[in-house]
Amino acid sequence: MIASTTYFIIAIISIIAIYDLLHCKIPNHLILVLTAVAISHMLITHGLHGFILSIGGLFLGMALLMIPYAMGGMAAGDVKLMGAVGAALGPAGVFMAFLYSAVAGGLYALGLMLAGRAGTFPGRLWDALKTFYLTRQIIFDKAASPEQTGKLCYGVAIAAGSILYIVLEMTGKGQVVQLWR
Repeated sequence: MIASTTYFIIAIISIIAIYDLLHCKIPNHLILVLTAVAISHMLITHGLHGFILSIGGLFLGMALLMIPYAMGGMAAGDVKLMGAVGAALGPAGVFMAFLYSAVAGGLYALGLMLAGRAGTFPGRLWDALKTFYLTRQIIFDKAASPEQTGKLCYGVAIAAGSILYIVLEMTGKGQVVQLWR
C-alpha cells in the first residue's frame, strides 16, 4: 500500500474502533468511506487484478463473520467492518487480520471478565462446565436480560487485529504466524 493511503485507512479504522467503544455501534457512513477508499486504492495501484482482489477480500471478510452474526454473536456493523477491511487487504490479508482480530477479541473479553464487566457470563460458563463434568450434558443458561451480558464491542478487536496486520506489513517485520509459503 502507498503510505499515505495506508495511514488514512488506519485512521478510519481507528475512528471506527473509538466510535464503537463509545457508542457500541459502527456507523455505516464510515464503513462506506473505508470500503470506497480501499477499492479505489486497489484499482488505481494494481489495476483490474487489484479490483478483483479487493472485491474478493470484501466478500471473504464478510463471510468470515457471517456465522457468528447469524447466531446472534455479533452485530451487522462488525460483519461490514471486516468486509471493508477485506477490501483494503485482499483475501489473504483479511484472513490474517481475522486471525489477529480473534486473538484481540479473546484478550478483550478476558480483560472485561477480569475487570468484572462481563455480566453474569463467567458464572454461567462455570456452571455449564460443572454440569458437563458431572452429567456429560451441555446445558448453558442464556442471560435472562441484556444487563446480565457483558458488552463486547467487537469492532475494537477487528480494528486492533487489522491495524496489527497492516503495521507488520508496512514495517516488513513479516507475520507473527506463517500459514503457508
